[in-house]
Amino acid sequence: MAKKIYDIKPPKVARKVVKKEPKISASKVLVNIGAKKTVSRYKKEPRSIWWSVSTCILIIVLAIGTYLFFKLPKADIVLWPTVQTLSFQQTITADKSVNSVDLTKSVIPAQYFQADKTNAQDFPATGNASNEGYASGMITVFNKCDPASPLTLSKGAHFLSDSGKSFSYLQKIVIPAATKKGTKVTPGSVQLKVQADDSGTSFNIAPAAFSIPKLSGTIYFSCIYATSSDAMTGGYTGKVKKVTDDDIQGAKDVLTKKTTADAVAALKTKISSDYILLDNAVLSNTTNASTPTKSGTVADSFNYQVAVTSSALVFKKSDLEQFAKNYIISQMPEGKTLLDNSFKIDYSASTVDVSGGKATLNLDFSSGAYPNIDKNSVTLSLLGQNADQIKATINNSLGDGVSNVKVSFWPFWVVTAPSSQKAVNIELKFQ
Repeated sequence: MAKKIYDIKPPKVARKVVKKEPKISASKVLVNIGAKKTVSRYKKEPRSIWWSVSTCILIIVLAIGTYLFFKLPKADIVLWPTVQTLSFQQTITADKSVNSVDLTKSVIPAQYFQADKTNAQDFPATGNASNEGYASGMITVFNKCDPASPLTLSKGAHFLSDSGKSFSYLQKIVIPAATKKGTKVTPGSVQLKVQADDSGTSFNIAPAAFSIPKLSGTIYFSCIYATSSDAMTGGYTGKVKKVTDDDIQGAKDVLTKKTTADAVAALKTKISSDYILLDNAVLSNTTNASTPTKSGTVADSFNYQVAVTSSALVFKKSDLEQFAKNYIISQMPEGKTLLDNSFKIDYSASTVDVSGGKATLNLDFSSGAYPNIDKNSVTLSLLGQNADQIKATINNSLGDGVSNVKVSFWPFWVVTAPSSQKAVNIELKFQ
């Protein structure tokens, strides 16, 4: 039997020849499928980060530009008003008796400030005393005589101390009688100031007992006597210093000048910068100038004391300016406004009565004035106009009241004033 010839292998043979593939799980298949999808014939390049940044910047710029174009156009208009200078001279009174500025009476309030100062100082004595310094002191003269009776000593009685120093009393002396109760006798007594009969420090004796030499040989010598409880003082010899009238007057002049200056300085510390103190509006009074030391006193130095009261009549700077500004406004032409920063004022005092509480002042003052400009109405008339139209409108409405006009638009592409009144700004400038 003839054999059949096949150009391909029979199915059975083909199955025998075909190599079996290993089993693959569903998860591996999915992984392989995903891997195959990522494979491409042409490899894609990653986009640069600067491309994204540039895109964002472009979007922001466009947004800002759109906002500025539609929302923020504005016009700035600067006007230079014509300023007229108004000058005046006026005499007014600063008076302590008034409480407010009165334009009709030309008066402003004044008030007092006061300061007290006391100084004490030692000054040297310049006088030269002679060597005749006589000691002096107090003694008590007793009358113990029995029978009791008063005794009168004539002028110039001498008292001799137990140390042999003689002292005198230049007036008549009446010594009261003693009193007696039973056997007890109480002597009568009198106190006297005696002076040494000679100069020198030897008479500056300690407390002593004294007899009366003129009574020697009489019954009164033993029952009339004297004692001192304090030492005698004032006796001296040689060159010593004493206080003179010139010393006292010189001390007064020096200390009064110093105390017055101190009082005025203390007064000025009480006055704030809100007040004006005129040079001749301070009054100083010496309330005390004294020394316990008398002229002729032997001493190397002495103390002098002075008390001074200083008063000032002042007025407020704001009251002065208020009067001047009110006066200018009262004289200013209608339709004008006061230019505050141009206000000037000078003043001087013609008379000042500090004790009377009044001062007369001469004022020289001035201020600029410019036409009233209603910004709202001017703004409304300029909406939608270009720069030339704005200038023409202002010149027509304000005329000589404005010397110059400057117009600025923003942003740069804006060429007319916005239609919104809020976007148009008018500023006044003064040269």
